[in-house]
Amino acid sequence: MTDEPDSLYDQYRRAIALLEGGSPDAAAVLLARLRVEDPGSTSVLEAHARALFDSHRYEEAASAFGELVERSPDEDYAHYGLGLSLWRLQRFPQARDHLAMAFVMKPSRSEYGDALAQVKATLRSRSLAGLPLEGPIST
Repeated sequence: MTDEPDSLYDQYRRAIALLEGGSPDAAAVLLARLRVEDPGSTSVLEAHARALFDSHRYEEAASAFGELVERSPDEDYAHYGLGLSLWRLQRFPQARDHLAMAFVMKPSRSEYGDALAQVKATLRSRSLAGLPLEGPIST
């Protein structure tokens, strides 16, 4: 046994195992610490954004994916994650734009096209019904 602390990479691998194992809240905690220790790591930022999304913390996920898009505007998954987060926040026009960007970048990813089609259908339905294009529908 050794008393040496785990390396940043070991901690990252543990966080990914937690995320993939269905414990996104625990992964988010560990990844938040790793972001402080290694603020320039795009891999840590992406994993943290995924963990936040999987924890249903959509506002925080949108912020993290937004930071990822700023750092790497040519990263299709960053646009996809941001689009999904915005969709959950009912910011449909913005979600459409980022999902469209992801789809244009990687049209072979069927999940990109499926999400884009669903958001476009929501916008079309709301528009035809004279409802606001963003936010919850008041009854």
